[in-house]
Parts: sequence; structure tokens; C-alpha cells
Amino acid sequence: MKYITGVHALNLPCSLLTSGDWHRSALQWENPRFRDSEDSLYGDYGIEYCSAIPENEGTYAVANHIRALLDLLEVENYSTAQGMNRDFIGNDDYNEEVFAKVIMMKGLPHWRGIDTFMGSEYYGKWLDYKRKAGI
Repeated sequence: MKYITGVHALNLPCSLLTSGDWHRSALQWENPRFRDSEDSLYGDYGIEYCSAIPENEGTYAVANHIRALLDLLEVENYSTAQGMNRDFIGNDDYNEEVFAKVIMMKGLPHWRGIDTFMGSEYYGKWLDYKRKAGI
């Protein structure tokens, strides 16, 4: 399924109790970033339907904030994902879910970068999760 992800999805509301991004007016909305869920580790996880996309008509599938951030990590876009914990998610209630999904990327060639990024975002919480998971 084709869906909107990345920074565009972070700037749209979703069903989660997350902060998302706040630079909506600074984005170019004519051609938002699309991805195919079949090309991802996560399939259709975290994809919602949103009826209002700026400068577009119709209904689109959109990644929720967690899925959008996972997609950014999966494609090594750490600079856009920076602020994942405090700025974009801003809710510790999702830590276990986020960590479990991030661990699914352990087999990727750039796992070390993902692990380093998660350590800088979540500090000891990430280290504790990895230790409990035996990683």
C-alpha cells in the first residue's frame, strides 16, 4: 500500500498521543514523500487514513508518528528523526512499542547507526531494554 511518511507524516495529526512536528507550513505539500508498505519490515503497521492533506484532494494513507520515525531510521535519515523521543513522540507510554519495533531492524547493515541514534535519544532506557532483550 502506498502511504505518506517521513517529515510529511510527522506534520499531520494521527491517532496516537504524540507531539509530531510543528513545521507544517514550512513544508512543500504538492509532492509529499510516499513509500510502499510492501517494501518495509513493518508492512501496514502504523498506517492510518487521513482525510486532510494540505494542497491535495482526496484521502491518503499516512504513517502515524511512530511509523514515520521508524521509516526514517530504516532509510538512515537520522537528521530528520532527531528529536524522536522528546519532540516528536513526547510520551514514554510508547517506549516499549517503539523499542520492540526498532529491534526488528537489528539485521539491517546500518544497525550500528540505528543503535547509536536510539542511545542518544533514549539513553539508559534504550540500554536497559536491550539488556533485558539479550541484545
